[in-house]
Amino acid sequence: MIRNNICLNSHAEGCAAVVRRQIAYVENNNVYEKPPNAAKLALVLGCSTGYGLASRIALGFGYGAATVGVSLEKPAAPNKNGTPGFYNNLAFDYECAKVGIISKTLNGDAFSDAVKALTIEAVKEIAEKLESCTQKIDMVVYSLASPVRVDPKSGVMYKSVIKPIGTAFSGTSIDIMTGRLFTANAEPASKEETAATVKVMGGADWELWIDALQNTGLLAENAKTIAYTYIGPESSWAIYKNGTIGRAKEDLERACRAINAGFAGSERKAYVSVNKALVTRASAVIPVIPLYVSCLFKVMKEKGLHEGCIEQAVRLFRERIYSVDGITLTDHAGRIRIDDYEMREDVQKAAADLMQSVTQENVLSSTDVSGFKHDFLEAHGFDVQGVDYED
Repeated sequence: MIRNNICLNSHAEGCAAVVRRQIAYVENNNVYEKPPNAAKLALVLGCSTGYGLASRIALGFGYGAATVGVSLEKPAAPNKNGTPGFYNNLAFDYECAKVGIISKTLNGDAFSDAVKALTIEAVKEIAEKLESCTQKIDMVVYSLASPVRVDPKSGVMYKSVIKPIGTAFSGTSIDIMTGRLFTANAEPASKEETAATVKVMGGADWELWIDALQNTGLLAENAKTIAYTYIGPESSWAIYKNGTIGRAKEDLERACRAINAGFAGSERKAYVSVNKALVTRASAVIPVIPLYVSCLFKVMKEKGLHEGCIEQAVRLFRERIYSVDGITLTDHAGRIRIDDYEMREDVQKAAADLMQSVTQENVLSSTDVSGFKHDFLEAHGFDVQGVDYED
């Protein structure tokens, strides 16, 4: 059930099949030596979809890490499907139990103090099951994505918006279900809307989580924590990097610096990883992004460089966080760059040229809008190979 590029339902078996496929990818590509500092107990905040889910799968099935996951998902009801993340979480825990990997998933508002307290108790419970009862959290993945946040200190609810800042935006976008090109317009955000978006999508809650874990003595001396961001090409900056989302991501990087300042004197380290453009449940409604991603996918697939969430997560942990040589490569701003294939000069030039040449007559053949549509449907458990949708 799709309305205005928003999918309103999900398919349980389709979601489970996608989780199993991602697990298989990790197991089939688990050929690198595991360094001694690889995660043994990980906390994944925002564990149910996208990069959060992929990170949890990579940590659990790539390194055998016990994981505690937190996300807010709606369970199934007699007359309504659960959200995709609800089914993803069930599938992950089920597959872990089959092979003896320890996992525990909490369904709740990760922004709240109450869920933080429940999570801390869950971590203690999991730690007792490990070979070393003194094991503490050595990896925290912060991958929360929510349109709203209630500040746990003030009780104020903030709502995020996807808008430009300063001037209105107008650009060509695409209806992924029909391939229809249209002009997308967005009015500039007010100061209040921008500030609210930073409150929801920025780094304040990441800091609160790290503080809570340090204050309860649950963070290992060599713990690492990572949050995800996106930069993208200049053609998207008006609505993304220089818009309200970009302002929130700047705050995420501010939080990373603040967390590292608090880690001074220890082996702990916080990172922000800049990841590749991918199809999410929300990306279909961000102006210009569907057209850019459709062109990008076309180029990257032709060059053999295309990656999804799980490929990105595996490369992140294997080649950056837990590299055999122990070195984590970062850019001038201290960020990990897993968008390196996307931002290659030849890839960006080809994608930009393709965007300029797209017309309504050639859009279906010259871009990979069909791949975008597939990924969008698959994120909800649909269009998954091997699943019987008639049953």
